[in-house]
Amino acid sequence: MSNIIDAIINLVNYKNNSLLENTAGNNRANNSGDGLEEYVKDLFAGTFDIEGAQRLEKIGETFSYLGNNSNPPDAMLREGDAIEVKKIETPNSALALNSSYPKNKLFASSSMISQACKNAEAWKSKDIMYIVGFVQSNRLKQLSIVYGMDYCADESCYLRIKNTIKESVESIPSIEFAESRELGHINKVDPLGITYMRVRGMWGIENPWKVFSYVYNRTFNSNFSFVCIINDEKWATFANTSSLLNLATTERSLNISNIRIKDPNNPANLQDAKLISFSF
Repeated sequence: MSNIIDAIINLVNYKNNSLLENTAGNNRANNSGDGLEEYVKDLFAGTFDIEGAQRLEKIGETFSYLGNNSNPPDAMLREGDAIEVKKIETPNSALALNSSYPKNKLFASSSMISQACKNAEAWKSKDIMYIVGFVQSNRLKQLSIVYGMDYCADESCYLRIKNTIKESVESIPSIEFAESRELGHINKVDPLGITYMRVRGMWGIENPWKVFSYVYNRTFNSNFSFVCIINDEKWATFANTSSLLNLATTERSLNISNIRIKDPNNPANLQDAKLISFSF
């Protein structure tokens, strides 16, 4: 069962940030957005140097679900965490989440996920990773991985806002609304009754480098840089952290330090966490 520790070890050992090079085969995508998703698959499956059917077999063993842009998540590790991949092309860009609000955790009961995702394995909830890549000219310049539990508030925070707006919109008099999971769907806008309007929530969130700038100052003087934050409670659930700690003793650019991060639900509370950084 692959996890984030395996992915970091693969990243350190592989030392390649060319998305174009890693998406050149017939079964790999050729644009930087899809290229980043393929890179992440290889990161967790350990398939950077494997092609064709053998690569697909290994990816199938690693992931129980691979999604698309229409429904979160982008992937689920078999008996492990969920993954959401986001690409930005300028270093300070926020992440566009579209109609999907930020996820502290992923729940099988969510109406936002597909039936295929719900049936991928026996599960009720999963921790979710946000993997964000800053991409320039098909090169991955910076990569960050943070868990939703350390990055986003509980689901109730976002649902409260969404439901309040939806109820307010639908309470407008003299307008015909249709049943919708969006904020509103208004029918018969014009005299002929042939026009409708959809009211959608478009969510966004600041990127992890900006959110966690109080514990990590990124630099732009290396070919590639990586940062990952894992709270201590989550860190303790991984059986292979000693392998990463041992690697840090021989790989000079790999650093693991203890930090304190803000609780997304109450910033007055600080939580113990690990900050893992790497560059080449």
